[in-house]
Amino acid sequence: MTTRAVVVGVGHYLPERIVPNAEFEKSLDTTDEWIRSRSGIERRHFAAEGETTSHLAVAAAKRALDDAGLTPDHIDAIVVATSTPDLTFPSAATMVQAQLGMTRGFAFDIQAVCAGFIYALGNANALIMAGQAERVLVIGAETFSRIMDWTDRSTCVLFGDGAGAIVLEARSGTGNSDDRGILSVDLNSDGRHRDILYVDGGVSTQTVGHLRMEGREVFRHAVEKLAATSSAALEKVGLTKADVDWIVPHQANIRIIRGTAKKLEIPMEKVVVTVQDHGNTSAASIPLALSVGKQQGKIREGDLVVTEAIGGGLAWGAVALRW
Repeated sequence: MTTRAVVVGVGHYLPERIVPNAEFEKSLDTTDEWIRSRSGIERRHFAAEGETTSHLAVAAAKRALDDAGLTPDHIDAIVVATSTPDLTFPSAATMVQAQLGMTRGFAFDIQAVCAGFIYALGNANALIMAGQAERVLVIGAETFSRIMDWTDRSTCVLFGDGAGAIVLEARSGTGNSDDRGILSVDLNSDGRHRDILYVDGGVSTQTVGHLRMEGREVFRHAVEKLAATSSAALEKVGLTKADVDWIVPHQANIRIIRGTAKKLEIPMEKVVVTVQDHGNTSAASIPLALSVGKQQGKIREGDLVVTEAIGGGLAWGAVALRW
């Protein structure tokens, strides 16, 4: 028998404030049509004043726990993927742990920018496989609106705030690709490309900084690397693109999503797309999309799901899992 990390609950949370593209027309040389044509984004959510990343994470976590029929007392570990924590330390995960009233187990953050949730899934899976935890709450949460340069129309219109969460539970499997749960993880990074997507500030420089991006370079790397890592995740368990029921990509840009699907030769009808409503929510985008996909009745038990992301670092990866 093989231990598998099975998704038993999923949930998401979006701040109340919805910001349509037209709102940017008041302060920037841009239009709704310009933003839609280049990104596919129509609207996004921004956190309210005083609403922090951990607040979003807690709300999503509660919904995932409800979906799983569990309470915080059932959870052994919390892993939060974020690049926008409330404080330098302690971790957002320990803040979530406290706000949930969880007094046992352990909690920590992972920072791999937009690929953060993939990295978090990989680590949570390893904890379960190693017997360190039976149930892990995995959360992606971001408040990217706090690191935007509102004079840079090439970046500030692309990002939004939000959180998504899943509950993974250890269950026995046969060891083949028919098992429910995480089947494979493929992680990659290449620090040589750090200058095409980064924040120009940080603790060591005693500055906050803003997000900076070379969009064309990011696009050039994204499609190739996302298709390659998705294929690698499938190959690790002897599966092919023909076996895939759903691709749930990082929701950065509709052109990247379409380009990756085309390279994988997977029709868009098998791709969960939420970028039009949420914008790029970085580490939150995949769990948000998973939650929405389940709510819409698309993702069902037994479906083979491949989820992939790329972010600053560059860091990228994919996970193949059976829902």
